[in-house]
Amino acid sequence: MAPRKRGGGGRGGLSFIFCCFNSNDHPEITYRLREDFALQAMEPALPMPGYDELDGMFSELVDELDLTEKHREAMFALPAEKKWQIYCSKKKEQEENKSATSWPEYYIDQLNSMAARKTLLALEKEDEEERNKTIESLKTALRTQPMRFVTRFIDLDGLTCILNFLKSMDYETTESQIHTSLIGCIKALMNNSQGRAHVLSHSESINIIAQSLATENIKTKVAVLEIMGAVCLVPGGHKKILQAMLHYQRFACERTRFQTLINDLDRSTGRYRDEVNLKTAIMSFINAVLSQGAGEASLEFRIHLRYEFLMLGIQPVIDKLRSHENSTLDRHLDYFEMLRNEDELALSKRFESVHIDTKSATQVFDLIRKKMNHTDAYPHFMSVLHHCLLMPHKRSGNTVQYWLLLDRIVQQMVLQNDKGHDPDVTPLENFNVKNVVRMLVNENEVKQWKEQAEKMRKEHHELQQKFEKKERECDAKTQEKEDMMQTLNKMKEKLEKESTEHKNVKQQVAELTARLHELSTRQAAVVPGGPPLAPGPPGCPLPPPPVPAFGGMCPPPPPPPPGGMMPPPPPPPPPPGGPPPPPGRPPLGGVPPPPGAPLGPSLKKKNIPQPANALKSFNWSKLAENKLEGTVWMDVDDAKVFKILDLEDIEKTFSAYQRQQKEAEDDTLSSKKVKELSVIDGRRAQNCNILLSRLKLSNEEIKRAILTMDEQEDLPKDMLEQLLKFVPEKSDVDLLEEHKHELDRMAKPDRFLYEMSRINHYQQRLQSLYFKKKFAERIAEMKPKVEALTKASKEILNSRNLKQLLEVVLAFGNFMNKGQRGNAYGFKVSSLNKIADTKSSIDKNITLLHYLITILEKKYPKVLMFQEDLQSISEAAKVNMTELEKDIGNLRSGLKSVESELEYQKKRPQELGDKFVSVVSQFITVASFSFSDVEDSLTEAKELFLKALKHFGEDASKMQPDEFFGIFDQFLQSFVEAQQENENMRKRKEEEERRAKMEAQLKEQREKERKARKAKANGEDDGGEFDDLVSALRSGEVFDKDLSKMKRNRKRINNQSTDSSRERPVTKLNF
Repeated sequence: MAPRKRGGGGRGGLSFIFCCFNSNDHPEITYRLREDFALQAMEPALPMPGYDELDGMFSELVDELDLTEKHREAMFALPAEKKWQIYCSKKKEQEENKSATSWPEYYIDQLNSMAARKTLLALEKEDEEERNKTIESLKTALRTQPMRFVTRFIDLDGLTCILNFLKSMDYETTESQIHTSLIGCIKALMNNSQGRAHVLSHSESINIIAQSLATENIKTKVAVLEIMGAVCLVPGGHKKILQAMLHYQRFACERTRFQTLINDLDRSTGRYRDEVNLKTAIMSFINAVLSQGAGEASLEFRIHLRYEFLMLGIQPVIDKLRSHENSTLDRHLDYFEMLRNEDELALSKRFESVHIDTKSATQVFDLIRKKMNHTDAYPHFMSVLHHCLLMPHKRSGNTVQYWLLLDRIVQQMVLQNDKGHDPDVTPLENFNVKNVVRMLVNENEVKQWKEQAEKMRKEHHELQQKFEKKERECDAKTQEKEDMMQTLNKMKEKLEKESTEHKNVKQQVAELTARLHELSTRQAAVVPGGPPLAPGPPGCPLPPPPVPAFGGMCPPPPPPPPGGMMPPPPPPPPPPGGPPPPPGRPPLGGVPPPPGAPLGPSLKKKNIPQPANALKSFNWSKLAENKLEGTVWMDVDDAKVFKILDLEDIEKTFSAYQRQQKEAEDDTLSSKKVKELSVIDGRRAQNCNILLSRLKLSNEEIKRAILTMDEQEDLPKDMLEQLLKFVPEKSDVDLLEEHKHELDRMAKPDRFLYEMSRINHYQQRLQSLYFKKKFAERIAEMKPKVEALTKASKEILNSRNLKQLLEVVLAFGNFMNKGQRGNAYGFKVSSLNKIADTKSSIDKNITLLHYLITILEKKYPKVLMFQEDLQSISEAAKVNMTELEKDIGNLRSGLKSVESELEYQKKRPQELGDKFVSVVSQFITVASFSFSDVEDSLTEAKELFLKALKHFGEDASKMQPDEFFGIFDQFLQSFVEAQQENENMRKRKEEEERRAKMEAQLKEQREKERKARKAKANGEDDGGEFDDLVSALRSGEVFDKDLSKMKRNRKRINNQSTDSSRERPVTKLNF
């Protein structure tokens, strides 16, 4: 059973105000009255102040009581009249107790005075009793006085006065009741959170308390052990206790820190013969030390601490303590042994359940040697053994200190965690095992491993990229296969349907032909001398009757082509702008005619000097030669200018590429190295370069991917979208063609644009590839929207619960509305969202919608399920029909563009590796059926939507799907919110009823408690949280959870044990 938590206790005044809470009981406020406290004092004589002022006054009173949060809430939940009653009673009692003993200064002066008289002669018995009575009075005051008394005592450094008194006591005082009472004062101070925090934060408090273990006063020892055991259970207290025991070891000049405890546990003569309380306190303290702090999670730490007790001989002492036959003591003994068995079982699993006697050095060594053999650490293990041989072994001098140092180093290596923190008191200061190990690592080895790891990381990255590429390719192929299979199935169904229709039409044609022949025969019989009419081809209209003026016959139709084939269609018109120029030829009109070409009759041939290297282009607009006649240009001769200009400087200033110049010290010519040639716009070239660096493909790979329609999935969709922004323009192509002889000198963006411009219909191919890759994604985006419209329309039409709901709403409206607004046969669906606008005249927080839901819950519970009928409404409310039709149109036009490009590519000779026709033909077949399927679905969805609008009497020309379904979606949300609000109001009502019932029970209980406690006047507090902790530790309840867990394994452990001796080895790995 865990220690129960209590408030710090009410102090003074009413004597005690506290709250008692069981597991599910309502909070109770109990008043403990003194015998001389008149009952009528509970009735306040002064008028009650305002609520705000009363809350402030009552808050100060509750703060003085140092209650827990749960109890504080119960106090503040009291009605205002009860708060004022308690406050007046408290203040009245404070007025009555304004004596000297109610001030901390009085006790601090008394403590200082008693500590100063420690060297005087022995006091009279009456003086000693008077001193003890004063200290006992202080202990009572620390428990019962208001919280401000404790705070004042702490502020005046009263704890230091108590500790100084403990340090300065002589032998007689140490063995007296005064010593026990002083320890009781510290215990009372720790019984509230503020005092406990003050004691734990004091630098010497726990050490001085531990020094009291040196006394022979058994009551004092028990009190000290209970405090120290309880501190182990407080966060951060475990390590303070270990430090205090180390301090006591130096104070008592003992060999180990727990030696006094084991000696007292073993003593069985004189006053210790039948003293069970002390032995129980020692065992509870030992169990707390072993199982708390770092011992809660660390097996190594528990084994480390337990080894100290085992080396002091605790096991035979435990066997001897069984003779007391005390249930509380036996509980602590059981816990110690069971915890030990559990730890030994866990340790044995590490060594594959090998049975060894850990008291035998030979067996321990053999086990370690077997575990270390054939490991990298084995040479170091042998080195440790060899050096142990060289350590001093003489029994004199400081030999043992060497082994002590080695022991402490190994202990710290085992116990220290990764952060360098030691759970036990550090044997060696500033010894961080992790830092030492890090310094021992070979740096060269680490470097090699890092290089190898980096190499493997790069290889992994490359493999990952290849894998992702293959995965994309596989996914694309799989998707194409699925689309193809789906298309084939649809084509098969369509073909079967058309075959049936064709068969029926053929049969009808045969019947009509026979009938026509019969009519022709009849007509020939009626008109004598007229030749019979030859039947026309099937499916053609009937020929006109013969005209005698023209010989009575119509000219025969032209004969069909042989083989029944249709004549070839006329060639399609050339694409806009004419066919692309053949490779290697510049466009017409872009470059002046070559030298030697014939010019106009009046124009002389120009002799223009040619630059040594390519120059930047001057983007002018040339005047046509046939327009020069009669202009100023006929009188201009630029040949004169060439003689005046510094052509070398122009060439240097406007060179198309940059040079690296290395100036030589001598007079020889400087060597010039060309960097790269760039003729396109600088910003455009920079952006293109960034794109190519992200693409990580060569120009040849990009060209192959475009020609093969990216069969290997080298070009992601986002990269294709970027590539479309860098399609070579006509001006770029003209400039690049001029400098194609300097291809090796071209910059990366220029070379890319030049290579791409060599691909026939590069832009159209790129657009077709991008459309192909995005087609499935666009279809996948449209299908859910169309399906949502279809499903939502069907749900609206078929929901019986919705119909019932509308029926109820119609009844409400007709009942509430009069005149022209009433007597309705239906209403617009937008009226559903106006239900919540009508508020109740009783409670403004309740609307007609809240009330409607309440009626539905009572009268029409099935109607509440209409929300489940309308699952697709929220998705349909997001569909914008205009945007959806626009997307369908874009898809249709894109598909037509790809088909046009396919027709163009079919008419031109195919290059090697060009797979545009085959890939796109297959794509067009699949995509056309997929698109047709979406179009048909959209048509069906529109028909269903119009049917739904008509079903609810809405105007189809004014209502769109997002508006129509949005009305229902908003109503569903409002409906759910109103349902939740109804539930919250219901819970609040139940809570108010429960609270009223609790108040009645509280009043009844208060009366009972007042009568039951009337006889008690100045009784001490039953104890607070710290007292509960001490009590649970003393009884062993704090270990109940672990003890019950381990008892289940006790029988199995005892049966498996092979050693019958009670004096067991330190660690027996025999499980």
